[in-house]
Amino acid sequence: MRFAARVLFAFCLSATVLAQAQTPRPFKHVVVIFQENRTPDNLFRELLNWPGIDPARYDIATWGENSKGQIVPIDPVALGIPYDLSHAHAAFVAMYDHGKMDGADKIPCIGKCIPNPQFKYVSNAGHILDPYLTLAADYGWANAMFQTNQGPSYPAHQFIFGGTSAPSARDDRSGIFIAENPAAPKSADYLAGSDTGCLAPLNEWNWLIGVAPDGTETRLVNNPLGQFCYSRQTMATLLDQRNLSWKYYAPAQVNPAGANPGGSIWTAPASIRQICQPNEDYTECLGRGWASNVDLVPADVLRDIADCRLSNVSWVIPDGRNSDHPGSTTTTGGPSWVAAIVNAIGTASGCEGGAGYWSDTAILITWDDWGGWYDHVLPTVLAGLQGHYQYGFRVPLIVVSAYTPRGYVNDTPHDFGSILRFIEGTFDIPQGALGFADERAVTDLFGFFDFQRPPRPYKVVPAPLDAAYFINDTRPPEPPDTD
Repeated sequence: MRFAARVLFAFCLSATVLAQAQTPRPFKHVVVIFQENRTPDNLFRELLNWPGIDPARYDIATWGENSKGQIVPIDPVALGIPYDLSHAHAAFVAMYDHGKMDGADKIPCIGKCIPNPQFKYVSNAGHILDPYLTLAADYGWANAMFQTNQGPSYPAHQFIFGGTSAPSARDDRSGIFIAENPAAPKSADYLAGSDTGCLAPLNEWNWLIGVAPDGTETRLVNNPLGQFCYSRQTMATLLDQRNLSWKYYAPAQVNPAGANPGGSIWTAPASIRQICQPNEDYTECLGRGWASNVDLVPADVLRDIADCRLSNVSWVIPDGRNSDHPGSTTTTGGPSWVAAIVNAIGTASGCEGGAGYWSDTAILITWDDWGGWYDHVLPTVLAGLQGHYQYGFRVPLIVVSAYTPRGYVNDTPHDFGSILRFIEGTFDIPQGALGFADERAVTDLFGFFDFQRPPRPYKVVPAPLDAAYFINDTRPPEPPDTD
């Protein structure tokens, strides 16, 4: 496979890429926009038809192979569809199929499923994907961005925030990770995913991988309370130590018992004891860092940019209607949501003493997991204990900045650890300082930038919905995902 050879070659270039981190860096802000559940083959197929690009440079497939050895065309569907696909660890194992990459048809489909539901790409009918395609073509595109974990949203968000889903640093060294989204006994006052981490209800459970030598999962039960309230460093720890500001924007959840104080599976800081600092009965986060740095209204990122309050590092998690998660015909706001954030940064000319944010901000747009969609690129699985759960399938990555050449395509393998290394390198933190995915990663994303060129002027990304729409949206929040 031509891409596999390119991946091996790119790994050999890792020393060169890391050396680039030593060049002068103008960034004062890094914004990580984390969307939901897509692969390059699924969400960016229409990039091959985008004017002005060379489609041969983009590694996106138009067909796949199933477990029966049949060639299956990847057909178009809408962005908002009435079915969803499993993206549990078992779904990864089925699709990976010992490296044959032919098991996507074994991934369960939920909802109003159609033939070959896993072999689909998102059509740009009505120009709904124009903001994504514009950003990918005008800035930096990664052919080889892989999610770090081989599973769904909860562990993925732990990895993007802190480099691991392990309950402790010792567990991480032993290759023991939380592998799935949590579950709990059904009750009138509990909605799956609405509380977890430090605020997980009694007897909620999740699954650990790496305890059993054969890679099977073992149950971890939240009894006594606090089993999902982890004491380990995250990127926020390193930023706090250097008096650098950070913000984590994620939607609050609403369950049948009333408003949730913020412990959803997409709110990664809610699982960190030092940030949450829960009360005695684990029902509320009382930490000063929680109150200052965790914002349960995603649109507040747009307000903060407009008010010149952009933090040094921001993680931005969308409301469900803007998350790209399949399973509903109404989850179609994602492309406009992302464009609104980028446009806000690009046009905030009154900030930074009149210099604006555009020339000193790096925007990293990626997706938390593959969502069960077919993707043709074989991921690297780490050797030894770490290999039970790393790496997962490809996810899209778009890198946007004033120093990213137009139409830049990067073939070097990256993962969520590469994003953490980039943040570390940007703010003069030793790369790999957490000792987790940031240490295991071999790249740091600095190859997406050319600091020898003057900053590019900003050009607004056209989108159907603008910042005002999202700021004034008063509908109750919805979870970014439903499974």
